[in-house]
Amino acid sequence: MAPQPSPLAFIPFVSVENMMRLVHHFGIEPMLRELTDAIEADYLRWPLFEKTPRLASHSQEGVIELMPTSDGEAFAFKYVNGHPSNTAKGLQTVAAFGLLARVDTGYPLLLAEMTLLTALRTAATSAMVARRLAPANSRVMAMIGNGAQAEFQALAMKAIVGIEEVRLFDIDPAATRKVARNLEHSGLRIVQCETSQRAIEGAHIVTTCTADKAYATILSDNMVGAGIHINAIGGDCPGKTELHKDILARAATFVEFEPQTRIEGEIQQMGASYPVTEFWKVLNGEAEGRADARQITLFDSVGFAVEDFSALRYVLGKLEGTKFFQQLDMVADPDDPRDLFGMLQRAAA
Repeated sequence: MAPQPSPLAFIPFVSVENMMRLVHHFGIEPMLRELTDAIEADYLRWPLFEKTPRLASHSQEGVIELMPTSDGEAFAFKYVNGHPSNTAKGLQTVAAFGLLARVDTGYPLLLAEMTLLTALRTAATSAMVARRLAPANSRVMAMIGNGAQAEFQALAMKAIVGIEEVRLFDIDPAATRKVARNLEHSGLRIVQCETSQRAIEGAHIVTTCTADKAYATILSDNMVGAGIHINAIGGDCPGKTELHKDILARAATFVEFEPQTRIEGEIQQMGASYPVTEFWKVLNGEAEGRADARQITLFDSVGFAVEDFSALRYVLGKLEGTKFFQQLDMVADPDDPRDLFGMLQRAAA
């Protein structure tokens, strides 16, 4: 008789279907609030994490990346791609999955889709930063680039920062209509704009989120007035920027992990001496956030592995008592750890 799998062989797996069920069960805005707090809690433990720029494999079509980190007790990594031309093929620009594991044994704890989860954690990270850096009582947000991230960003800014109006612009009007339709019953005032200039008029927070890999100026210096917060989250990589460098020269810039952002972020346009502040230092009081009402603050966000670690741990905690996962027989765990071949032989019985 073939041996039965060990209980340790089974790992919870959250599919796309179950991730969607999880979000609908708990509610997207409550989940965004909780995820924001979970990410902030890990930012407050920032020195404990292993940190390295992500491993990136670039091609003419896009990039494939691995994003690992550990806090000494748990390890996580995310596989993620960025292929801007996928949209024209009817495919997602970004697709991702992730794994959380125990450090002491190396055994996995969770395998999960992370295309949806990345959109949630990116929005939660944006809102976490904005509630510290955006002008007080910010109520209007401009969303430049109305692709797959846009609705998540808008809802996170509503739930965490208190945004009431979102002004939309995309070079593809169909994308703008899509976001307006999806947010019709969100409680937000939605304004569809014909230019990026119109979109940022009166905005307290400006989010740029475009996917083109080429250098492309989404915001020019003359478009940006004093006293706003810019949330630059576009598909960053070497050669991909959205802001004119003169904006950076006027802004106080905050980043996740400086060595990675120097390669992939807006600050790749600037010299090595250009000053930036890692955001975790604002949270723990080591650095100042917004200095005054007229200051331009910039979050040059490229996404970092600690945020994925937080998201995976958060999802694992939400699974308890639910049916929103499958158990995968994923780890070979023979009764005698030295007899892997014997386990294989007995499986033929």
